[in-house]
Amino acid sequence: MAKFATVEDYLTSLPESQRQIADKLLPLIEQVLPGAGAVWHGQPVWSLGSAPGKSPVCYIKAYSAYVTFGFWRGQEISDPSGRLEPGPRAMVSVKLRTLADIDTDLFTTWLHQARELEESISD
Repeated sequence: MAKFATVEDYLTSLPESQRQIADKLLPLIEQVLPGAGAVWHGQPVWSLGSAPGKSPVCYIKAYSAYVTFGFWRGQEISDPSGRLEPGPRAMVSVKLRTLADIDTDLFTTWLHQARELEESISD
């Protein structure tokens, strides 16, 4: 597995179609979690804590046929769209194959909810 020093290094390494998806996600994430991104366990993760992976909120991970956008405490997020797929522990994710798979308003709503959930356990 390749090692990446920064989120930008990770994103630059992606094939063009996946890079376009990540490039559309990044401003949404940065709007809600500015400056909170770092590479943790080989992938971009946005956290509220003082170090990467401390109080993690969301992540991006590329696979061969899609990009996953996920949340650590996502099973607590309200998702009337039904797009979030449960994962291990309390995690959820959505698979993105094209730019059209990104719903800006929906994803921003998820990000705000995920941030509020993580902030609630920090209080």
